[in-house]
Amino acid sequence: MNNNILFFLTPKALCAHLYDDYTMRQALEKMEAAGFAALPILNRRGEYRGTLTEGDLLWGIKNMCYMDMRQAEAHRIIEISRKKDNVPVRVTTSMHELVERASTQNFVPVVDDKDTFIGIITRRAIIKYCSQRLFEEE
Repeated sequence: MNNNILFFLTPKALCAHLYDDYTMRQALEKMEAAGFAALPILNRRGEYRGTLTEGDLLWGIKNMCYMDMRQAEAHRIIEISRKKDNVPVRVTTSMHELVERASTQNFVPVVDDKDTFIGIITRRAIIKYCSQRLFEEE
């Protein structure tokens, strides 16, 4: 079994992500275009700041904009209270821990030693790999 989690990594350059200074409107448009229900949030230095879900965005719009979409341009997504952030791992994380994280997160953010976001590992990639390994003898 491959114990190097970089084998599963989708690099940052190929990941849809949001910047923490995006407005709610920008985040909404980016999430719609990407077609994902949750995206990683980065600062402009590339450091992982959290995960924004459609639900977080919906409640942020309701609570901060009083349902006036024009006000959604006045608020940055980092101001939104998030229900839960996907906890990042480092490249040295064990496969066991990676599988544990993926059991509760659709994707696992990966950061380097300086907490700079380098990509994600999707639950789908892990399941596909495990399935191939499990059924390769058949």
